[in-house]
Amino acid sequence: MEYSPPPFFKQGPSARARLLFFAVLAITLLVADARFNALVTVRRAIGTLLYPLERLALVPGQAYDSVAAFFASQHALQAQNDRLAAANTGLAGTSLITQQVLLENAELRRLIGMRDRQTVASVAAELLHDARDPSSHKIIVDRGSSDGISAGSPVIDDAGVIGQVTRVFPYITEVTLLTDKNQAIPVQNLRSGARGVAYGGASGGLLELRFMATNADVKSGDELVTSGIDGVYPAGLPVARVVGVEKNSADAFARITCVPIGGTDRNRHVLVLLVDKPMPPASPPEAVYEQHRNRKLAP
Repeated sequence: MEYSPPPFFKQGPSARARLLFFAVLAITLLVADARFNALVTVRRAIGTLLYPLERLALVPGQAYDSVAAFFASQHALQAQNDRLAAANTGLAGTSLITQQVLLENAELRRLIGMRDRQTVASVAAELLHDARDPSSHKIIVDRGSSDGISAGSPVIDDAGVIGQVTRVFPYITEVTLLTDKNQAIPVQNLRSGARGVAYGGASGGLLELRFMATNADVKSGDELVTSGIDGVYPAGLPVARVVGVEKNSADAFARITCVPIGGTDRNRHVLVLLVDKPMPPASPPEAVYEQHRNRKLAP
């Protein structure tokens, strides 16, 4: 049953007439546009009018993409920063290790040079730690009786004498430094030839040249070497340098203080002289260095 509104509400043509009209109009516009491009201007005008609306409709999507790209770039930058920081830390550690190896290499080469100047056999050793007694000046090195070391052996570094072996164990050795209060070493003044005995125990880590007459020819700056008369220390090893001379006519002896030339505060490697053994054939410095490095790296 077809429905039709009351006559009071009827206005204009019928629905079928409107449908037919718009269908014909659409077909006409399609043909005119396809054959004669009659609607190009109209499309351009409509596109121009709708462009602001299109841009406005794209704003939410573009804003979302911008925010997402911002956080993604922040995350990528943070990850890259973390990687660079880790790489920088690794490079810093490598640089420190390289610098330490270079310093150790230079120290060992100087020690090898000192070894080549000796007329007795020697054993290279590395400082492990100070002795437990805080009132004494003693160190522990990583060589012992298994390496041919015996009590009384002199110990030197690349600069001069630093002490004497006092106790020996199979794999470690205790060395008493010249600055210890119980140590004494016969010395000779290189400039004047005067002999004396340098004693440890002076304040400030110094040595004291005792029992020298007030008229003895000793000046500040004189270098003292081992005299060799004790049969323990080979003659000519640098020991100390005079830094103070106090002469008082009322005293029988002068007060002479000296600073040690060698010292474990600057080096970690020392030579233990085996005075009772003949000097072995000299090895190339590179071979000695490699032997010492291989011993350190061995488990």
